[in-house]
Amino acid sequence: MPSEKEVEERVKEIIARIYRVDASKLKPEARFIEDLGADSLTTIELVAEIEDTFGIEVPDEDVEKNQTVGQAIAYVIEKLRAAGRLG
Repeated sequence: MPSEKEVEERVKEIIARIYRVDASKLKPEARFIEDLGADSLTTIELVAEIEDTFGIEVPDEDVEKNQTVGQAIAYVIEKLRAAGRLG
């Protein structure tokens, strides 16, 4: 089971690859649309990758709630914790 830190690093790696940014420069307050240039296609790609990587389901209404890198990381951690899959 991954630790919170491992989940955070993995989510950042996924975001960095999809949005072509340096993972070390991703701040929790970075906004997907305004700061990373997210559009509907990259958002779908990000959600699919997170779902596949962590084995979780992200409903559409939850996608809209996660506007920043930090919110997305916290969301994945919470989903894994609720499923008893966080170390």
